[in-house]
Amino acid sequence: MSEPAGGLRVRRATPADHGPAGAVTVAAYAELLAGPEDPYVARLRDAARRDREAELWVAESLPDGIVVGTVTLCPPGPPGPPGSPGSPWREIAEPDEGEFRMLAVAPTARRRGVGEALARLAIDRFTADGADAVVLSSLVTMTAAHRLYERLGFTRLPERDHAPRPGMHLIAYRKEL
Repeated sequence: MSEPAGGLRVRRATPADHGPAGAVTVAAYAELLAGPEDPYVARLRDAARRDREAELWVAESLPDGIVVGTVTLCPPGPPGPPGSPGSPWREIAEPDEGEFRMLAVAPTARRRGVGEALARLAIDRFTADGADAVVLSSLVTMTAAHRLYERLGFTRLPERDHAPRPGMHLIAYRKEL
């Protein structure tokens, strides 16, 4: 658990956080979706599944304890799909890399350091675990997030860019640890 400046605490999610974390994730990605009927909404909302199959972390505002951000850490190691050790949420990571997904900040909490606190958590966690690097994918249009990642030392990894579905082009980043 950590408490970055700005009245935030970053901690591992509990089952009570699943609903709020799912709602924050949907709200954070809402402008990028094709509306409430977009099939990706259910995946974004399902924080309980991410917590079972990976690690769900939340940022809560202090002193009220409201969940204002979330990130899914996908560490290397068992279990995982064949050929891809670790969490089934891993999309682009090699066996020696950590990966994080679905970093989301509530629209009302943007520009308060929430995204940076969650990204730093991922970096610190994978460093402590002995990973060689941390990777992530981001929608091309998420330019504010790209600026944050680059400021934190991530570099573009175009050879791992991918399109998980038509019309969704994700660009990859990597940070050596």
